[in-house]
Amino acid sequence: MRTLQQAWPGTRFTWVIGKLEARLFGGIDDIEFIVFDKGKGLAAYVELRRAMRGRRFDLLLHMQLALRASVASALIPARVRLGFDRARARELQWLFTNTRIRPAGNQHVLDSLFGFAERLGVHDKRLRWDIPVGQDAIDHAERVIPDGRSTLVISPCSSHAARNWRPEHYARVADYAAGVLGLHVLLCGGPSAIERQMGDAILAHMQQPCTDLIGKDTLPALLATLARATVVLTPDSGPAHMATAVGTPVIGLYAATNPARSGPYLSRQWCVDRYDAAARRFLKKPATEIAWTTKIEEPGVMDLIQPEDVIKKLHAVLSQLARRPHRH
Repeated sequence: MRTLQQAWPGTRFTWVIGKLEARLFGGIDDIEFIVFDKGKGLAAYVELRRAMRGRRFDLLLHMQLALRASVASALIPARVRLGFDRARARELQWLFTNTRIRPAGNQHVLDSLFGFAERLGVHDKRLRWDIPVGQDAIDHAERVIPDGRSTLVISPCSSHAARNWRPEHYARVADYAAGVLGLHVLLCGGPSAIERQMGDAILAHMQQPCTDLIGKDTLPALLATLARATVVLTPDSGPAHMATAVGTPVIGLYAATNPARSGPYLSRQWCVDRYDAAARRFLKKPATEIAWTTKIEEPGVMDLIQPEDVIKKLHAVLSQLARRPHRH
C-alpha cells in the first residue's frame, strides 16, 4: 500500500479488512477501511454488498488466496481485477480476476505481494508501515518496558498449535535471558485459552522473574510494546511480522513452515530454521524437493528446535545490537 501511495499520491485507497486486523490498522488516516467480519457468516457478505452499492473502483487488488476472500471480492465492482498468476492462484482465485501478476519462482510472501505493484509498473519498493497506535498504547508500552531496560518479549503461540514450541523450552531460554544475560522477560499473547495455558506452563517451569502480559493488552498496545523491545522470540505468528513492522529483531522458530517463505522479512538471519530437517524426517525429502507452500505440521516437528539453538541466536542478535546506537 505504501509503495503505491508513494508512486500515486493522488489516488484514493480503500481496504476491505478483517475485524481483527482492523483493530491494528484501522487508525491509519489516509486509507478508507471497510470491515469484513467473517464471524458473521452470510451477514458479512450482505453488509459488504450494501457498502459497495453505488460505488465503482478502477482497480481491485485481490491479494488473498482464501475462497472466502474471492467470494467477497466478487461483490466489489471494479474494472480491473488483479490477482495472482495462474500457478499461484490457489483456491480458485483465478476465477475471480481478469488480469494477473507476472509468474515468479519461490518468493517470500511479501515479495509476492510486491509483485502486484510491479505488475502496475511500480518498482520502487517502500518498506514503511507507519501504524498509529494511540497514546494509551504508548503509555502501556512505556510502563512495561521503561527507557533503557533491555527486554526479551516472548510471544509463544501461533494460530496453529502444531507450530508451537514446548513451554519448558521457552522457560529454559527465558531463564537464561534473565539470569545470565540480564534481560527483562515479558510474556505476551491474546486472551484465548491455549495462550493462557501456554503462558501458565512457561511460568511454572521458570526460575527467574518474568512479567506476564498474556491477555492483558490490545493489539495496538502489543505493537507499541514490540517497538520498545530489544528482541522478540516467537514461532510463525502475527507478532513476528508486527515486530518487523516496528524495526525490532525477531528470533523466529521455524520447522513446521518455511522461513524463506513466511519468516519475519527483515530477520530471517535470526530464525532457527529446521524446515529442511523436518522435510527429511517427516516427508523423506529435502525441502528443495517439496512444494514451496508445504506446511509440515506434524506432531513433534517443533522438537527439532532445541533451547541451545535459540540461545545462540539470542547471543548473535545482542552482539549485533551492541554495535548499534540504542534506539530508545
